[in-house]
Amino acid sequence: MELSSSEVWFAAGSQQLYGEAALGQVERNCREIVAGLNAGGRLPVRVVLKPVLTTADAILQVCREANADRRCLGLAAWMHTFSPGKMWIAGLAALDKPLAHLHTQFNRDLPWDAIDMDFMNLHQAAHGDREFGYICTRMRKARKVIVGHWQEEEVQRELAVWQRAAAGLHELRSLRVARLGDNMRQVAVTEGDKVEAQIRLGVEVNGYGVHELVREMEAVSDADVERLTAEYDALYAMAPALRSGGPRRESLRDAARTELGLRAFLRNGSFRAFTDCFESLEGLRQLPGIAVQRLMADGYGFGPEGDWKTAALVRALKVMAAGLPGGNSFMEDYTYHLEPGCEKVLGAHMLEVCPTLTAERPSCEIHPLGIGGKDDPVRLVFAAAAGPAVNVAMLDLGDRFRLLVNEVDVLESKHAMPKLPVARALWTPRPDFKTAAAAWIYAGGPHHTAFSQALTSEHLLDFAEMAGIECLPIGSQTRIEDFKNQLRWNQAYYSGFAAAGGA
Repeated sequence: MELSSSEVWFAAGSQQLYGEAALGQVERNCREIVAGLNAGGRLPVRVVLKPVLTTADAILQVCREANADRRCLGLAAWMHTFSPGKMWIAGLAALDKPLAHLHTQFNRDLPWDAIDMDFMNLHQAAHGDREFGYICTRMRKARKVIVGHWQEEEVQRELAVWQRAAAGLHELRSLRVARLGDNMRQVAVTEGDKVEAQIRLGVEVNGYGVHELVREMEAVSDADVERLTAEYDALYAMAPALRSGGPRRESLRDAARTELGLRAFLRNGSFRAFTDCFESLEGLRQLPGIAVQRLMADGYGFGPEGDWKTAALVRALKVMAAGLPGGNSFMEDYTYHLEPGCEKVLGAHMLEVCPTLTAERPSCEIHPLGIGGKDDPVRLVFAAAAGPAVNVAMLDLGDRFRLLVNEVDVLESKHAMPKLPVARALWTPRPDFKTAAAAWIYAGGPHHTAFSQALTSEHLLDFAEMAGIECLPIGSQTRIEDFKNQLRWNQAYYSGFAAAGGA
């Protein structure tokens, strides 16, 4: 999940009208800006300066090179002077990487006593960026416009958010998701068009029999199993029954063998996300619990019951959040506390919540599951750390994918819940429980989500813009009638304008 090997290319536009001396100054200014951005410590991805672009051929070449370079996440464009928009048509038409339009200028302040027309001609981004903005709009080119002086903290913060969103899209475009078993029977929302997902997002989703996992598990040595169970002993507060010599120690060994087999299966298939389903467990003694939790902690995406959309989304969020404090996990809105004025959501699942969400030492426990018809599964039990977070879901509406983002505030529970044998998070959704729940349901939001303490709704809005998918945020300003109107407008947009070729 490291972003250090990725790049964002800095593409500055000008033209040959100004002469070599002026263009030399443009290049020096760009070099200083790029060096300053990289030295500022706020950007997760290195900015790479490209030669000043003064012709249509040069613009097309750099856009094609960006498309072909695996390290390049996208372009940050800036018109230092005035770059005629028609020069950008071929390049923008060819560009399939994300685009940020940095509307800035080299100098922060005007040199009041010395300003002359030479200065005006050289520093006219106020002029040139409007020409670039027009051609992007005319071509319906999705981009993020970032306004302000390049040294400002807020400008660099917005650029950093865009870089992380670009990293998430970059990950999806090469992501392989393995479905172990199929979708939970009769469930609608976890289904979806896998072909359209690959066309739109690049995600490749394929199904595999559980026997292929079992084959990898059978190849695991007893010595490797013992080494992993010793690691469990060192890392987690082990339930007495699972300790060495305890009556359920063999279940811990089974769980370790499952983890090692899963790691081998995913590694050998170059998968970075996967699903399973409690209805497809032939050959397994228990439903994977601690194995899935630990794989998520290492960066894998996961969705239960065949939910490949959530698995892909969890992986994308983990890449986007690389290096940030706070965890990212699969999550589910499970049950409610409906005390008037103090409503809360208890998020959990049968087993699979990622331990990156907690700062406490997880407890390793074994309890009955009640469904699946298998042995009691081993799992990590903990409470998520308090603080702001987002719940994100992707659903397939048939004619488009929709991304839902609800801002929430995770709470420290005043109650221990000693009989609840799963990892969990307790939160209040923004703007309030009734509004958030109603908006989510009006939008067709699923019960499975990707949950992030590290990212914000801005990251996801940028991501959706790049990916060309609908995004509906639910936050402190959400009002139900406004939200319902947005749903109506979006339906008209996607069935009309977009269907006619709009972006």
